Amino acid sequence: MDDLFDSLVGTVNAAEDTAATLVLRTSRLELRPLEPSDAPNFHRLINDWEICRKLPDAPFPYPADLAVDWIAAAATDRAAGKAAQFAVVDASSGALIGCAGLRLSKDKKTADLGYWLGRAFWRQGYGMEVALRLTSWAFATLSVLKITATVAADNDGSVAVLSRAGFLPTGKGAQEFQCRPGAKLPVRHFALTRETSLVEVTATPSVLLVVACALIDAQGRILLARRPEGKKLAGLWEFPGGKMNPGETPEAALARELHEELGIEVSPKHLAPFVFASHAYESFHLLMPVFLCRKWRGVPKPREGQALAWVAPDRLVEYPMPPADRPLIPMLRDFL
Repeated sequence: MDDLFDSLVGTVNAAEDTAATLVLRTSRLELRPLEPSDAPNFHRLINDWEICRKLPDAPFPYPADLAVDWIAAAATDRAAGKAAQFAVVDASSGALIGCAGLRLSKDKKTADLGYWLGRAFWRQGYGMEVALRLTSWAFATLSVLKITATVAADNDGSVAVLSRAGFLPTGKGAQEFQCRPGAKLPVRHFALTRETSLVEVTATPSVLLVVACALIDAQGRILLARRPEGKKLAGLWEFPGGKMNPGETPEAALARELHEELGIEVSPKHLAPFVFASHAYESFHLLMPVFLCRKWRGVPKPREGQALAWVAPDRLVEYPMPPADRPLIPMLRDFL
């Protein structure tokens, strides 16, 4: 999973260790300290109603001299250890495309994430790269235990980015926006902690590890279970099994699942590794080791509302199965 994450957001790579020259890189972007020379492009990008209306501290129209002052203040806050603001630039061209940063609490245990991108760079995955890179760097190098973020209630793009980056909603509120003086607008609050960080759950689907078993009776038939109503893929037939718990071996997880689902006792030593399935579903990638078992104690009974069927290997094709299970049919048929 580390390789998967690195391929999307890059590895920690600083130009130097000093805060003034720190550069964070992703596959397409560089996050470097803002420079006075960025002011014209900073102003050109942010002076857009569709951007300013989503930023509490951005007036509209956005004055050119405010861009100069904001960049100077960012350098002062960085030197004082109060914040780490970055210019977001295209790695290949060096062109400025936005701004992002973290503002630290007084005790340095919490940081507030903020970012904006020029409108031409929306819906291209840049926001996700920025959010993942900053949160990964903060948890790895700073003392922060929690990262918060506040977004305008109608900012669906940022809500989606935060959710996919692992942030959880913590409430709703109202906040003043400089572009609309005298009015408080609805906002949504999010937070990500070091313990609940889900950086591996990115634009690339996460890997779900499950185990399954082909129980084979004395007549050479295989037990299938039909997923009950209310579950995903309801009505399809599958090999018994389920998810692994943290710290479990595949054999121990399968023995537990077979007891919970079917009420039978299986010794891990009677589980023979057979093959594995690898299938990309829409929101995750499933990796499933499959075992064979011919010996157990008890009679399999449906303990979770599922239907059961003992099926001869040459009739497995008659039972509709999830996509990950179907490729196993010819292997089992040929083996048995």
